Amino acid sequence: MIYMGCDYQEGAFPQILARYGETNLVQQPGYGEDVWTKRARDLIRAACRAPEAEVHLLVGGTQTNSIVLHGMMRSWEGAICCDTGHINGHEAGAVESKGHKVLVVPGKDGKLSAETVEAYMKDFKADDSWMHCPQPAVVYLSQSTERGTLYTLAELEAIRAVCDRWNLKLFCDGARLAYALEGVGNDVTLADLARLCDVFYIGGTKCGSLLGEAVVAKPGALPCFFTQQKQQGAVTAKGRVVGIPFEVFFENDGALYREAGRTGVRTAQKLQDAFIAKGFRIDAKSPTNQVFVTLPKDVAERVAEKVIYSTWKVNDDGSRFCRFCTCWATTDEQIDAIIALL
Repeated sequence: MIYMGCDYQEGAFPQILARYGETNLVQQPGYGEDVWTKRARDLIRAACRAPEAEVHLLVGGTQTNSIVLHGMMRSWEGAICCDTGHINGHEAGAVESKGHKVLVVPGKDGKLSAETVEAYMKDFKADDSWMHCPQPAVVYLSQSTERGTLYTLAELEAIRAVCDRWNLKLFCDGARLAYALEGVGNDVTLADLARLCDVFYIGGTKCGSLLGEAVVAKPGALPCFFTQQKQQGAVTAKGRVVGIPFEVFFENDGALYREAGRTGVRTAQKLQDAFIAKGFRIDAKSPTNQVFVTLPKDVAERVAEKVIYSTWKVNDDGSRFCRFCTCWATTDEQIDAIIALL
């Protein structure tokens, strides 16, 4: 079988596994105070052109979203989120389990717009009972989105301006950031994210590491964050396990992280182009590593005999709205085999 259901179905880059082996018996302090994690933080700051940034390492995406948003908000505050946002769906209510309301607004192609956030805030303040409601405090978005789409630099700058106008913080979920950075037509850099966001994170789990997400925060944006991590069971005693992948990703000017993104995007575009050439309907043409397509019932069933993919909806005529996810490890041979089934 070929697995295209998500982008974390392989292990990790051999270079990362090799570094684990090379350093395995070297004694170092725990809790992220080892030399590899410290170097990873410095390399990330350099890549983001943010020498004063705080860098915190966590294990997985849902954990990161939940704990970071909790750290950014007070108990009566909530996060504005697109209807397709990950925290609104596939996180089992993790953010809301900590008492913070997810304030859902409509999106287009998986994206929030500055205009939507502006309209939400105007309506909120126009309500005479606004003080009885959860208070909007953070705007949550992801790069790339749950539909594989990308925010442009102009869109992010417009959202930042709205945040400033309404005293909102901006948080970017970067679980698939490698594929966003290398996405077709992308004009947003790590430095842009560090400048525009109060907090964002650099995904590792979906981008070629066994685990790990690197949170990048403006100074003071996450007060006492280590203690908050500890309270919520998110401090890794053997911090090197999370630090080493990011050291490997970002040494040599981030070459390996860029390679992860390029491979995932290139193979996804090849598959997407084949779907288009065969006349299948593409949903919001993706510039990244997620491809959304509607397949006729017979084609979907034939492909499913050889390929694991995600079915998001079965239509009345039996056709399926499907997601195919490529990644850092996807090969041309795998893509060619899928195309042959069409």
